[in-house]
Amino acid sequence: MHPVIILEESARRYAIAAANAEKKGDLDTAITNLRRAIEALEEIIRNYPDHPLINLYTRLYKQYKSKLSSLEDRMIPVSGGGEEEYRVEFSGDEDRGVPAFVVKEKPSVTFNDIAGLEDAKRAIREAIIYPIKRPELFPLGWPRGILLYGPPGTGKTMLAAAVANEVDAEFLYVDAATIMSKWLGEGEKNVKKLFDYARKKAEEGTPAIIFIDEIDALLGKHTNEIGGEVRVRNQFLKEMDGLLDKDKKLHVYVIGATNKPWALDEAFIRRFQKRIYVPLPDKRARLALLKILTRKIRLAKDVNLEDLAERLEGYSGSDIKDIVTDAYMITVREVFEKGGRGDPRPVSLKDFEEVLKRRKPSVDERLIRLLEEWAKRFAAV
Repeated sequence: MHPVIILEESARRYAIAAANAEKKGDLDTAITNLRRAIEALEEIIRNYPDHPLINLYTRLYKQYKSKLSSLEDRMIPVSGGGEEEYRVEFSGDEDRGVPAFVVKEKPSVTFNDIAGLEDAKRAIREAIIYPIKRPELFPLGWPRGILLYGPPGTGKTMLAAAVANEVDAEFLYVDAATIMSKWLGEGEKNVKKLFDYARKKAEEGTPAIIFIDEIDALLGKHTNEIGGEVRVRNQFLKEMDGLLDKDKKLHVYVIGATNKPWALDEAFIRRFQKRIYVPLPDKRARLALLKILTRKIRLAKDVNLEDLAERLEGYSGSDIKDIVTDAYMITVREVFEKGGRGDPRPVSLKDFEEVLKRRKPSVDERLIRLLEEWAKRFAAV
């Protein structure tokens, strides 16, 4: 077995152990195990910087570090004599009927804010927006499961958020990388709680969209599985089968996003009737994105956005946003170096060229080839 796979499995097992300890209130054990998970990811990042999934491992590393900081912050010193004691403060949203592990947010992004991805937008409109607005036009039912797969930073999360905003839906965002602790504590009960909440909202007339980021971490195929993971997956299958019942017209949708669709259990692949590839932006999309990103800043006359879009081939939407931000920051830095007064000068072509010298595409070509090969086998748009 490849060392990266071994280290990834080790990180996952330690994260699960940390999750179970946190659920029991044993923060010391949770912190210890989470640190070990972080160390395993550090080994991957340090020794395999060219791995096609290095950006995913880096993001998981940052998420685990953030979770570790959160756990450490929850251990608040209590004044008293003798040895130092600690108390734990928990936060949740159970009083409002929202499962505590679900981050509920009202997205403001719309399809107009997303450059390109016209095929993905069309497929999502046909699968979700049209059935919600005119359900009588769909006597054969409509898709309830949609899988968005593609390289990191291409707008998968924004697409899901835009859908919720377009139809004024309840948007339940579940980050699989950090939510495992809540799911594996009580397992299938929490899965049922999430879907019960979504169905309740739909019965009240509000469409519900459950968005699961990095869904492969939750519903993927793993070695050395524990019973809790299997029960969670089985419950999830049961809940999705309930959504697929054509006799029920509830508007509850599950949108999953992943950079590793090949890691998904095949039983779940079948239940996502729409499987949409979200690729790197083409030139047209890159140009549209540059126009959106530069609306609020001044550009010098030597900046030709079409030429710049041509030069940004291979960069993700997230990369392009960072490039524009860094180029603009050069002009802001100059303001502060001159005393902090006045407005920034227009961003010049030289600024962009300076940024491009030190910022390369974040997505490995090998990952693109793997995704395109999977798309040939399983795409369902």
